[in-house]
Amino acid sequence: MQKKYKIAIIGLGYVGLPLALSFSKIYDVIGFDIKEDRIDSLNNGIDTNTGNNIINNNINFTSSENDIASANIFILTVPTPITASNEPDLTSLELASAMVAKYISNGDIVIYESTVYPGVTEDICVPILEKVSALKYNTDFFCGYSPERISPGDDNFNIENVIKVTSGSNSVIAQEIDDLYKKIIPAGTYKTESIKVAEAAKITENIQRDVNIALMNELAVIYDKMNISMSKVIKASSTKSNFIKFKPGLVGGHCIGVDPYYLSYQSKNIGLDAELILTSRKINNSISDYIARKTKILLLEYSKSVKKAKVLMLGYTFKENCSDIRNTRVQYIINKLIEMEVEVSVYDPYLLKQKENINLINNPFNSDEKYDAFIAAVSHDKFKNYTEEDFISISNGKLVLLDVKNMYSYSTWKF
Repeated sequence: MQKKYKIAIIGLGYVGLPLALSFSKIYDVIGFDIKEDRIDSLNNGIDTNTGNNIINNNINFTSSENDIASANIFILTVPTPITASNEPDLTSLELASAMVAKYISNGDIVIYESTVYPGVTEDICVPILEKVSALKYNTDFFCGYSPERISPGDDNFNIENVIKVTSGSNSVIAQEIDDLYKKIIPAGTYKTESIKVAEAAKITENIQRDVNIALMNELAVIYDKMNISMSKVIKASSTKSNFIKFKPGLVGGHCIGVDPYYLSYQSKNIGLDAELILTSRKINNSISDYIARKTKILLLEYSKSVKKAKVLMLGYTFKENCSDIRNTRVQYIINKLIEMEVEVSVYDPYLLKQKENINLINNPFNSDEKYDAFIAAVSHDKFKNYTEEDFISISNGKLVLLDVKNMYSYSTWKF
């Protein structure tokens, strides 16, 4: 007889909500989040992260933890950020584990999707589950790890069309978890040999991107000093069959901007220095300052005062075509410009409400306000059709346009 699943998704953010919606097409789902306003919006059919309407198929959205008691599959998709000193902050994961442990029963499975360093599931979360539940791991309850691979704002990389890595605490459970995900993922799954391999795979794919982008960022800065166009260099280099076409730019978000610190932290714990990983992080974090300094240089070059200069930032989210602002590096450009006593305004049509520390404005091209410089920081599709005349119409004197994302042929400077 096939097991009847009832699935509790713990955490309804950019990862948990799409997962809940997909599973709800087949199973009864409990969607739990500690934020009551988030639950209220979802019960009204609105995803406040995206502003999109949602179709609720068999989901009980709740902020009452007692409601998860009837589940037999628990999937944790809570945040795993870093501290101010760039160390893992597992607080949410530990609290969520302790909460779930109060409701698991014999035969239940707890699956983690939050990004962690190898070992967190079994060395940190499982002991919490055992202690609070008084049940024994791999005898009374079981675990799995299946890292999220959702790319917010990109329909080409959603939960259903990207292969899902899965794992389980023994071979039988690993197969059961793999079969569970296969039901909702047409792209298929990849079952790994162990939970630690799955944890390592997730963090490795993100670190690889971070390191490659760091190389391109370092080259872009070098070539900028030489007055060589990085975009033209990439175009020329791409004619070689094995050239990997990474591009320079701001590196924010959770996957690339945070995850490498998890492995570097654990590397230090086992007596190794993750030198390349940390150097790459340093390079990528430095680009915000570089763009701010370049703005100052160009303002002076075009005979414009830096102090009290009005700069318009196009884009604030950490990536294009989404409202996700987690670890956006645009904020660091703004901070540096403010230190220079520059007045910064931000236009981002994907931001649904005012954010702290920024002057968020409506469409500037519908206003009479003039700006001394423009920074195109995020390549939202809605930005790509602006013409040179559009910018000139709201430019205070000569056009100074810093094109971080290489969107405009007429920009003053491209990164």
